[in-house]
Amino acid sequence: MMDRAITGIHHITAIAGDPQRNLDFYTGVLGLRLVKLTVNFDDPGTYHFYFGNQAGAPGSIITFFPWPGIRQGVTGTGQVTAASFAIPPGSGDYWRRHIAEHGGLPRDGGVRFGEPVTHFADPDGLPLELIETARAPAPGHAISSFHSATLSEEGYERTAALLSDTMGFTLAGTEGNRFRFTAGNGPAAIVDVLCTPDARPGRLGGGTVHHIAFRTPDDPQQREWRTGLAALGYDVSPVMDRGYFHSIYYREPGGVLFEIATDTPGFATDEPPHELGRRLRLPAQYEHLRASLEQKLPKLRLP
Repeated sequence: MMDRAITGIHHITAIAGDPQRNLDFYTGVLGLRLVKLTVNFDDPGTYHFYFGNQAGAPGSIITFFPWPGIRQGVTGTGQVTAASFAIPPGSGDYWRRHIAEHGGLPRDGGVRFGEPVTHFADPDGLPLELIETARAPAPGHAISSFHSATLSEEGYERTAALLSDTMGFTLAGTEGNRFRFTAGNGPAAIVDVLCTPDARPGRLGGGTVHHIAFRTPDDPQQREWRTGLAALGYDVSPVMDRGYFHSIYYREPGGVLFEIATDTPGFATDEPPHELGRRLRLPAQYEHLRASLEQKLPKLRLP
């Protein structure tokens, strides 16, 4: 294991279809804040939405590339197959009623590692979960952060070795074919690896996860991660400036795209915290295209 350990999940990025429908669901139904309204670095004619808790803290952020008309993806092996949010103990009944009232189909997922689980999906079919946990500090019923993410793998051994031997996670327990790894006792610090050798392979499209990002505090530690992973034979991307964090990318042995993202500089680097998500922010290289992009991008009703 390297000298630095991952502190948990930074964000999860998924693919959606209709941008307004996506925006309405995550803000209006799940009650998350639109933390950042920006565009895809590689496709500036497409939005990139960031949703999270009121502080916009790493570990609470789910992001979307909404491509109108995108074909439906297939959820399967080599993917993150569930993004799980933390909710306070005892709030599951409230959330199941609330989701059903808004047209969703929540299902009781039983108890996992001693914590009640509710399964549901967003309007694009993305698998989501709510997990009642003492790790959720939010008042009332609010979603505070991620609880965990589930990786579905044809074979789990090499992925498990990467998480434990290299990335600093600890094997915390097993339930059937589910192997739980933790990066500490804080929020968004759990990754479950599901061994599903007979499942179909995943295919990117609407309602699937594009990648999962893990937290590292700063640039020096990220450079250390890049050097160490490359030395182990992983094909690691150069450091990429994403404006609100810096990123490196690589594929874990089962095919899931991993990112390691810095906590700094954060989402308030280009607008004050109380104004997060209120207007379109563009990467510096696209600012000169603002007028044409604002004409091209679908019109939105912001929360």
